[in-house]
Formats: sequence, C-alpha cells, structure tokens
Amino acid sequence: MSPIQKIHHVAYRCKDAKQTVQWYEKHLGMRFVLAISENEVPSTKAPDPYMHVFLDAGNGNILAFFELPSQPEMDRDRNTPTWVQHLAFKVGSFEALLEARERLQAAGIEVIGPTDHTLFKSIYFFDPNGHRLELAFDCGTPEMHARLDEVKWDMLEEWSQTRRAPQHAAWMHDGSQSVPT
Repeated sequence: MSPIQKIHHVAYRCKDAKQTVQWYEKHLGMRFVLAISENEVPSTKAPDPYMHVFLDAGNGNILAFFELPSQPEMDRDRNTPTWVQHLAFKVGSFEALLEARERLQAAGIEVIGPTDHTLFKSIYFFDPNGHRLELAFDCGTPEMHARLDEVKWDMLEEWSQTRRAPQHAAWMHDGSQSVPT
C-alpha cells in the first residue's frame, strides 16, 4: 500500500511573487495562504534568496511558486510543446467554466475553448509567468469511465511497443461520444 495520502503542494517558478499572488487571487479566486522567504535553500544550504508563496486551490490542494531573483531569467522547456505542461483545475459546472472564460476574456486574457474532451470540457489560458492553465468540467458518465478502465493497460502496452496512438477508445474522438456495447 502506498504511503501517499495526497499531494501536499505543487511548486513552480514565477517571475514576480506579488504579481503572481494577485493574479491568482483576482482571476481564479485562490486565497493566498503562506509566504516563506530565506536567503539559503534549506535542503541544499546553497546561498540563493527566494520568496516561496502558497495559494489555496481548493479542497486542501496547494499551488506554490518560487521567485528566484539571483537565478537566470526563467524560461520554459523548449523541447516540450507549450500545450503539454500545464496545471488543470476542476470547476463544478459547465456554466462555471463559461463564466470563468468570460471573466478571463474581459480581463484581456486570451482563452482557448471550451474544448470537448468527451470526459470533460475545458478552457486553456496562460498565467503571467507563461504557465499554461486549464479549467475543466467533468461530464463523463460512469459507463465511459468503466470502458476506459477496461482498456487502459492494453492501450499502454500497445503504445509502449508501437509509439502510435492505440484505437481502443476511438469512440471518444470519432464524433459518436457514446460508449460502444
């Protein structure tokens, strides 16, 4: 049995801690819960001043950021497409997803979506640090999840051998959006 209970926090780098906290509070309603600042990294003892801020992402989930003024300017992984690395947050309804999109767009933030992923619908946008964010509304049925659960290992095995997309769940993307019998 795994000793893991849940994710304690997820940490990313930011360009400006204050701006980041204010942006997440304003646009996503996250509450600023903690700031830690040191001139030395506790785990490595390296002299490297930082500001570490923590935001409440709901239900005990904490999103944290480090501002590192003595390090080279932050950048993204240039070998990974911008759509891959992202943070996805769950919203309670499709209406909440649309309302969030409207608020973000009214604030001048470019939003993609809603995108229909069959199991969920989502919107995508970037924070001021260049991190891609997703808001997602779950709309998959228990039958859809059961069908996907049945084929997950077969899909993973086929992928590991071919590096081509297995078609075990093509029903999700072929336009039918119904679970085959």
